[in-house]
Amino acid sequence: MAYTPKLTYKGKPLVRCGNEIYYGSLADPFVIFMQILTEKEENGMKMADKIHVMLMSTDASKPLPERVVKQSSKTGLYTALEIGSMWLERALKEAPAKK
Repeated sequence: MAYTPKLTYKGKPLVRCGNEIYYGSLADPFVIFMQILTEKEENGMKMADKIHVMLMSTDASKPLPERVVKQSSKTGLYTALEIGSMWLERALKEAPAKK
C-alpha cells in the first residue's frame, strides 16, 4: 500500500520535523527544503518568521553542497512555500524524464 501524506500543499507532500520542512516527493528529481531560522509570537502562538528555502536535487550520488540548486531567505511560511512551489514546479518541468 502506498504512503499517503497527511499534509499536502498544491498536491505535493509537506513534512515537518522540528524546524525543518520538506516539500515535494523524494521520488522526484528535486525537492524543496526549508529551515525555520526564527520564530515570533503572535496571538499567543509561535509562528515561523525567517525561513531559509532551498531547491535541492534528490540525486544521492552528488555531495550535499552540489545538490543545492537555488536558495533564498524569506519572511513567513506562506511566502517561503510560494517561492518554493514555483521553483519546484519549474525544476520538475525542465528535468529529464526518468526511464
